[in-house]
Amino acid sequence: MNAILGVFFHFIGGFASGSFYVPYKKVKGWSWESMWILGGVFSWILVPPIAAWITIPDFFHIIQQTDSSIIGYTFMFGVLWGIGGLTYGLGVRYLGVSLGSSIILGLSMVLGALMPAVYYYFLPVTGKHGLDYFFTTRAGLCVLTGLGICVLGIYLCAKAGMSKDKDLKESIETGRSEYNFGAGILVALVSGLLSACFNFGIESGKSMADVANTIWKTVNPAQGEFLYQNNVTYVVILWGGFTSNFLYCIYLLFKNKTITDYGNSKTPLGKNFLLCALAGTTWYLQFFFYGMGESKLGNGASSWILHMAFIILISNAWGIFLKEWKLVSKKTYRSIIGGIIVIILSICVVGLAKTLE
Repeated sequence: MNAILGVFFHFIGGFASGSFYVPYKKVKGWSWESMWILGGVFSWILVPPIAAWITIPDFFHIIQQTDSSIIGYTFMFGVLWGIGGLTYGLGVRYLGVSLGSSIILGLSMVLGALMPAVYYYFLPVTGKHGLDYFFTTRAGLCVLTGLGICVLGIYLCAKAGMSKDKDLKESIETGRSEYNFGAGILVALVSGLLSACFNFGIESGKSMADVANTIWKTVNPAQGEFLYQNNVTYVVILWGGFTSNFLYCIYLLFKNKTITDYGNSKTPLGKNFLLCALAGTTWYLQFFFYGMGESKLGNGASSWILHMAFIILISNAWGIFLKEWKLVSKKTYRSIIGGIIVIILSICVVGLAKTLE
């Protein structure tokens, strides 16, 4: 039952992350930096502490009592992840929802899943899986197999994207598109490498989640693990994420003189504000449900792989729904559908690993 619930919670989180950029695409007359940082105020500053306060009333006291070095490392990984996050927005802008999310989140999935295991292999910690786990246990081998299958699915999605680039160059509508494979792939590689830092932040701030879990279990004995224990850690990580995004967006707002977007009466201001608020809130929900899924599956590679796989799956589904592939050839379309099917298979394999432990 824990495995089923864990996969289900990760699906909801993946759906939120794979869908959050859709409201941004409906914003009219604003620059990318204007809508990105406004949505970020909701996803990184306003919503996380509200969610933490609702689920962990003493969350701020836990942060205050945590060692400054732990806070520092957690915040630092948040800053690095934030750089990956803002380049994610640019990657989606240049590559589209489907291809951009596939490449960025694919890299993040592989590095986020394996790098903590490498760390714990050389510096063992009770309850954490080292790299040897993937080669010496049935569950570990199942996770590694699922990861390999998912990488194959990502390859198919990326191959479809390259074919899409060729198809669009032959279309008369290409001139109206922001699609740019060369610039987009460079941004996507940087974003994928840095986006994995969110999982590193969860690991470095795990002691805060452990305190929240212990407090809850004291009041609620024999009821399993606390579903919302990670909400306190998210607050610190997202402080770091907001810092890097805020500095970059403020620079762009003044450089491009787009700070006036917020007062431009020629644009639908109220609708734009609501769309950015919706996008930011939806974005945060991915990690709200990630924490719930992790509490059921356990902290490790399985949770991170499932989370990323669902995001890639939903992102590609949105790409098809938004008709990003309507001008491509049948061969290209079959490739993207094939990639989605393979990613679904990988989710099943990784979910199976929990039952083998």
